[in-house]
Amino acid sequence: MHRDHALMPILMAALAVASLSLMDAFMKSAALALGAFSAAWLRSLIATGIAVPLWLARGGKWPRREVLLVHLQRGVVSTFMALTFFYALTKLSVAEAIAISFIAPLIALYLARILLGETIRREAIIASILGFVGTLVIVGGKIGASDFDWDTAWGLAAILVSALLYAYNFILIRRQSQMAGPAEIASFHSGVSVVLLGGGVPFLFVMPDAGATTDLLAAAILTVFGAMAFAWAYARAEAQVLVPLEYSAFLWASLFGWLFFAETLTTPTLIGTAIIIGSCWFATRRPRGQKAPSAL
Repeated sequence: MHRDHALMPILMAALAVASLSLMDAFMKSAALALGAFSAAWLRSLIATGIAVPLWLARGGKWPRREVLLVHLQRGVVSTFMALTFFYALTKLSVAEAIAISFIAPLIALYLARILLGETIRREAIIASILGFVGTLVIVGGKIGASDFDWDTAWGLAAILVSALLYAYNFILIRRQSQMAGPAEIASFHSGVSVVLLGGGVPFLFVMPDAGATTDLLAAAILTVFGAMAFAWAYARAEAQVLVPLEYSAFLWASLFGWLFFAETLTTPTLIGTAIIIGSCWFATRRPRGQKAPSAL
């Protein structure tokens, strides 16, 4: 057993956030072409085909009952979290969807206290509040500058449901990462979605063209990498340390939204982003003399 450098879990989680933000951009493109259901099911199918061989190559074995239950629980939560999020991406910009979803880390910090018994540090509480304020600045600017219609309303409803599921997902991945390795977690993360959404395939499936297939392949690879990176990080650091890093996703969402869909940034977006960056830095500061948690 060894101790990882204090910053390594933070850096790995930040890389996972960036990877999954790029995945969101590819998935928005695929969802616009195929619909959220087909895009979500195909992404999970391809990701399972990537993750399972990696898991088996590392000597993967069928998990114990208690581990399997956690895999299944997170798989169900993640499936509907992703489905509602991808639907929201077809109604909102990537940056708007990410910004509104930032209520999830705020909720997750307190779920970590209730469900995991973590002591919430003052820095984490302040960071969560600052991050939420930054999000309100961004969302307020977006809503004030755009017309509100039924598509927007459905998109907002979907992203709020996704955010609530995302908050619980943070807690589940912390438990899951203490029980299983990254490759196993990635395999069940995608595999459960394939089975769960499979029942709707005969009725809702749309065959992708070459462009959508390319988007889905890229999204699947990024999904597997992001899931494994998050699992590694959450096995080595508390949820309250890593959760605020989710706010950095807005930076990536703004960049990829501009590159992929010509989505522009506004002054409120830039101000809110600055607040979010500050909150991430504040939350990840380790009190003087405090050591990093031991690796598994």
